Amino acid sequence: MTQTRVIVADDHRILREGIRTLLLKHKDMAVVAEADNGRETVRLARELSPHVVIMDITMPGMNGMEATRQILAEQPEIKIIALSMHSDKRFVASMLNAGASGYLRKDCAADELIVAIGTVMRGEIHLSPKIIGVVAKDLAKVNSEGAEESDSVRLTSRENEVLQLLVEGKSTKQMAEILNISGKTIEKYRKSIMEKVNVRSLSELTKYAVREGITPLE
Repeated sequence: MTQTRVIVADDHRILREGIRTLLLKHKDMAVVAEADNGRETVRLARELSPHVVIMDITMPGMNGMEATRQILAEQPEIKIIALSMHSDKRFVASMLNAGASGYLRKDCAADELIVAIGTVMRGEIHLSPKIIGVVAKDLAKVNSEGAEESDSVRLTSRENEVLQLLVEGKSTKQMAEILNISGKTIEKYRKSIMEKVNVRSLSELTKYAVREGITPLE
């Protein structure tokens, strides 16, 4: 029997352990690794090539949206299921646009996660009922008013990484070490980000990052 290999990515250990315990009850599923941040998730996915990654959205260092983009850019066959406390349309749209195959609320029933894994493994999309309502409402608005133009700014993958580290309070030196680039390059990214987002202070940049779901409000 071929097992579905799963990586669980969430910055809360108790949730990771809960998911592992749940999946252990199913002989056709195996948790091959756990991660508490997006950067580690990308590394583990590269090394282990899982079938499914259960991905939290708001994690330190690199959020689930950016991790999803980077994983699927390298291994598009991997299925990503977002598991989040957020049902705001910005979070849902960002994860689906990044390539996620499923989106569940963290308050969903345990059985729904099992169903979702089976669904995405068949090549289908699985959304929680509450999430379906958000998506349907948004689509109805677009259909009635014409195509909406997003007010989100398009940042590059590296700019998103720098932005999250910046609003998390990392110094230029720390960011340079984490991303393995020079401090001078970090400063160039910082300038580019602030110009694109059209802000002049770190506080305004932080508000933007929270609003776009790039970093949590904590």
